[in-house]
Amino acid sequence: MSTKVTTTPDWPQTYGRIVLNEVDSTLDEAQRQFPALTQKTWFLAHHQTGARGRRGRAWDMPAGNFAGTLAVQDPTPSTLSALRSFVAALALYDALVVVTGRPDSFALKWPNDVLLNGGKVAGILLESISQKNAIVGIAVGIGVNLAGAPHFSKVEERALRPVSVAGEFGIAVGAEDFLDILAPIYARYETQLIQLGFGPIREAWLARATKLGEVITARLPNEEITGTFETLDENGYLILKTSKERRKIAAADIFF
Repeated sequence: MSTKVTTTPDWPQTYGRIVLNEVDSTLDEAQRQFPALTQKTWFLAHHQTGARGRRGRAWDMPAGNFAGTLAVQDPTPSTLSALRSFVAALALYDALVVVTGRPDSFALKWPNDVLLNGGKVAGILLESISQKNAIVGIAVGIGVNLAGAPHFSKVEERALRPVSVAGEFGIAVGAEDFLDILAPIYARYETQLIQLGFGPIREAWLARATKLGEVITARLPNEEITGTFETLDENGYLILKTSKERRKIAAADIFF
């Protein structure tokens, strides 16, 4: 594994940037290096040997795709830390629009996916960073299908088809170039979250949301709930209106 620390002219000054040729997982690398970090730091790997998604699922990474993690020093309450998934989603949406010039092609899927022409192009995974049994930060893991999409057989049943930027548009963008676009956009939304709270982030996310006002199914560990996706609450929970009640859902797999 080789490492290089580089920045570009538009890079946000309060963020670090570490690029690795190969690593098991950028999430794991962020956890390992966290004690030595003095600022928010992006970790980018050109190849991962042990990438993972939500609930420990494997994350397939064809060559040329984006695999990055932002390590954030944050002793704030876990509710604020969790809202960074919405910050990351908005930043990804905007960065992909910059790359493609096609805002109408993208949408956000609760809780942590970005869609392109109805297929999944990017996913987000948040993990807490702990030291001495205390949470001291958050790792924001991001995977983007820039060059290629995993075969549909590698995703779980009922999941959306994987798609890539190159496959849908014929546009080639390197992972490091994409990070140069993504990082300053993320920094602006992060500042907005800290200074103004979740309200503006929530409204911006809802404006880009897929299936808002439509019928969806939320799969929880012990049940499935079908209803109308009504809104998000002040904590980012999905509000689902069924024939009997309004349900507040903190985490679930969503199908439609």
